[in-house]
Amino acid sequence: MISAVTALLQHHVDAGIVPGAVAALGHADASPELVTAGVVAPGGDPMPADAIMRITSMTKVVTAVAALRLVEAGRIGLDDSLAAWLPELARPRVLSSPTAELDDTVPAARPITLRHLLTNTSGYGMILTDSPLQRAMTANGTGAGPEPVSLGADAWLARLTELPLAFQPGEGWRYHHSFGILGVLLSRLTGGSVDDHLAEDLFGPLGMTDTGHSVPTEKLGRLPAAYRLTETGLVETEPAGGGFYAGPPPFDVSHAELVSTAGDYLRFLRLLTGGGVVDGVRLLSTAHVTALVTDRVPAAAKTAESFFPGFWDGSGWGFGVAVESTGPHPGRYGWSGGLGTDFFVDPDGTVGILLTQVEMGDLTWPLFEAFQQLR
Repeated sequence: MISAVTALLQHHVDAGIVPGAVAALGHADASPELVTAGVVAPGGDPMPADAIMRITSMTKVVTAVAALRLVEAGRIGLDDSLAAWLPELARPRVLSSPTAELDDTVPAARPITLRHLLTNTSGYGMILTDSPLQRAMTANGTGAGPEPVSLGADAWLARLTELPLAFQPGEGWRYHHSFGILGVLLSRLTGGSVDDHLAEDLFGPLGMTDTGHSVPTEKLGRLPAAYRLTETGLVETEPAGGGFYAGPPPFDVSHAELVSTAGDYLRFLRLLTGGGVVDGVRLLSTAHVTALVTDRVPAAAKTAESFFPGFWDGSGWGFGVAVESTGPHPGRYGWSGGLGTDFFVDPDGTVGILLTQVEMGDLTWPLFEAFQQLR
């Protein structure tokens, strides 16, 4: 299997799809070997197995676990109103329809809860069709895209909550922004830095020594360059050892996403495949792990305009992960990151991690699709 992974990565490096990559495939308890190919940047050093990668939306399940640990500590309930910690959410208005004018609103029928954030059903999220709300989010800097966040956490949340919800909490589904709000919630619940809380409460116990919201200066040699693949080739968006994630962030990034390594992320996945137990230590209840990897989205919320075409065909969403219900891998859960990362977990404990730093798109997706078929 290692040779098959190596061959797949090398083929796509040779084809110019990615400069380099790190991957792992195997049973979580067997500590799958890390496989590398290519370089950190064209003309640069070989890609190291411990490369620190921008994992973007693979962050979502990590913060979901952190939130569930706070639930188990009695700090918050899944169905508690968030207004006590996030007063910006105290009195939201809701569009009469997702494409209505911004002043065509009604009061929210119920408070926004932690469960709504974990399931992307808060009413906030990416709007993929042209509408007044989509244009307003673009104008005020709260639209989502491949670029790093440009506002501090409090400023971002203030701008986001100036706008109405696309739907009543719990009655629709939109991607992404609920997990930015979750990051701010974690910060306010714990009364300090999200990085400090994650390091103490989750990353420390799991031995995830290279995961956080930025790469320390002394580790910048392990941060590959980032790219966008176009019809004419790779375009660098962040240099090796540089860019937004290099060194201390310029503002509070509680709402932003993590960097990590394949080795660290394997340790995190062992928590899930072990039912909440790693190396004999329980960090999360089996009940919450089961809830996390089970589809939690009502059928009525799985509308065609809520996400990319075909997403709901045989798939659902748990707490930070997509869950496959039909197709070639029923029971598989996982998710991708927009800067070219992906993971999956099968019911038998097989895990796959593929980390590149080339934005997801039509030209790069065949690599990830082929990786997901390897067994």
